Amino acid sequence: MRRLLALLPVLLFTTLACAAPGDTTKVQTFAGLQMNHYGAFDTTVEFPDGSASYRKVQMTFTLGKYQCPPNPNNYCGDWDYDVHMFIMTKTGDTLEIGRFITPYANASYARTPWTWKQRYVFDVTDFYNQLKDSATVRIFYSGYSWGFTADVRFDFIEGTPPRNVIDIDRLWNGGYAYTTKNPIDSKITPVNLTAPANTQYAELKLNITGHGNNNENCSEFCKKYYRVMLNSSQVAQKDIWRDDCGFNHLYPQSGTWIYDRANWCPGDIVFTNTHPLTGIAANSNFDIDLDFQAALDSNDASYNIQSAVIYYGSFNKNVDASLDDIIAPSDHETHFRYNPFTGKPIVKVQNTGATTISSIKFRYEADTRGAKEYTWQGTLAALETADIELGILSDLQEISGNNHTFKVEIIEVNGAADDDATNNKMSSNFKAAITLPSELSIELKTNLGTAAGVSQSSWKIIDLSNNNVVAQRVNCAPNTTYRDSFILNQGMYKLVVEDAGCNGLRWWANPGDGNGDFYLYRRETVIPVALPGYFSGDFGCGFTHYFNILWPQGVTEVNTLPAMSVYPNPAGAQLTVTLGGIAEARGTLQLVDMMGRVVLQQAVNNSSTVVNTSGITNGIYTIVYKSVDGDDAKLQSRVVIAR
Repeated sequence: MRRLLALLPVLLFTTLACAAPGDTTKVQTFAGLQMNHYGAFDTTVEFPDGSASYRKVQMTFTLGKYQCPPNPNNYCGDWDYDVHMFIMTKTGDTLEIGRFITPYANASYARTPWTWKQRYVFDVTDFYNQLKDSATVRIFYSGYSWGFTADVRFDFIEGTPPRNVIDIDRLWNGGYAYTTKNPIDSKITPVNLTAPANTQYAELKLNITGHGNNNENCSEFCKKYYRVMLNSSQVAQKDIWRDDCGFNHLYPQSGTWIYDRANWCPGDIVFTNTHPLTGIAANSNFDIDLDFQAALDSNDASYNIQSAVIYYGSFNKNVDASLDDIIAPSDHETHFRYNPFTGKPIVKVQNTGATTISSIKFRYEADTRGAKEYTWQGTLAALETADIELGILSDLQEISGNNHTFKVEIIEVNGAADDDATNNKMSSNFKAAITLPSELSIELKTNLGTAAGVSQSSWKIIDLSNNNVVAQRVNCAPNTTYRDSFILNQGMYKLVVEDAGCNGLRWWANPGDGNGDFYLYRRETVIPVALPGYFSGDFGCGFTHYFNILWPQGVTEVNTLPAMSVYPNPAGAQLTVTLGGIAEARGTLQLVDMMGRVVLQQAVNNSSTVVNTSGITNGIYTIVYKSVDGDDAKLQSRVVIAR
């Protein structure tokens, strides 16, 4: 343990008086870095000098790809590796300020071409006292193949933070074996600490991920817990587990992206576990420890742990709500599953004051079509966050195309103006949801997967004005085709497709369930509506598609999103590829095997093309359409050849 900083209260009050609320200072630390070896990449950075106060400091890590030289396994940007961000402190220690896992990002996949980029945003406000003056920032890349690039930027947003950080004590850090022959509790042992002067609150911050795969599937695929012990008494118990990987916002991926794991999912942030340490008074001594559920296997497994106790002063604001994010409508890639969007906008809010919030009044609008107001009522304790659904925004039904702006503002908290107006406004860019005619039909072909005796797959359409289900198909039989037709009234809707097995209608790693299909049709056409979240059935636990109905004569937009359908699937001697949403189908089709080799290529001059597969070896392939224009955007689908 090492005490990392000591801060005088007088200095805090001085810097608050000098701040220019809302101004943002941007500091780029890495730009276009090719992570081409295992280990550390360091850079020296000139941060702000500490003369200003910041209500929030954000770190944005943009992960991209480059075409790396061939290696023995021909992997390039194609595996799930953990990436750690550290700040090197003035005392010689390192503090982890963020961690994420790279995705399975094979370039043949629609979501991860060579031009792909993904932003990972971390709130690093607690580490502001290390992010000053000249400092060293480190990326630690734990990969053994290359192909990923890194851009890292820090945004310092001036204003008043919820609480001032008094000090930080670094605790356990590194990789710890988790086996019967090497018990983790023999290495994670109690630490005695003393809370600094002026401490009002203390919290344990813990980044932890499990790795390895022994006979117990530990530690990557085993669900274990730890207990937080304060002065030998348990104050928290936490499973080291993520149970939502099948809802990953970055999907599909070229590996086992749907499997739940030990506190991580491929392609996502590792979320920090925060445990309040109640009863810690200034200048008091206390012991802190972690006790782990016992391992049952003697073979290799481990947990990667970075931890610290952070000490805070009192709250700087009494009543304050902060807008932290716009989930929908938005074009940010982390909200892919919610967008394009229509209906009731969704925002993330944090209570950054000392007083519990019972109501928040919002004002919001799309473009400049006129502001609406909505008052949320509930209970939001200090420092808690909530995803809040606003009132329905009918203007989203009347716009089309791209390049729109949504604005939202908090105008009252608990019936009055709150203490800090600098965190009350946000805006997002977005593209509109499509508009469809009122007469629609859905075709669902279930695969062989079952849950409780019925098919894992189902769908429903929800009227967003009242959240009523207006059409659905549930309790289906496996390996069966259903065609349902219906007429919808004018309004705003979402289609929800679900799979109880969290492996979609077709997934390369689960051939035993066979393949299913899902199509949404305008009643009068045979070309299906493009569903951006469908990906030929590789959608994990499900997907949502928002749309508008203007009824009966008011359809103002047709679906122009490109789509590919392939049938039959599995295919025998031939298959048919149909391209929709493309003004002129001219280009090439390529059949690519699991090693990335092109085994068949054929010119395309029509929206429907027959491909002769009689000479192709049985197996799983990706069929890819590339336009003659050389556009980076391409269509693709998984196909199984089986004769």
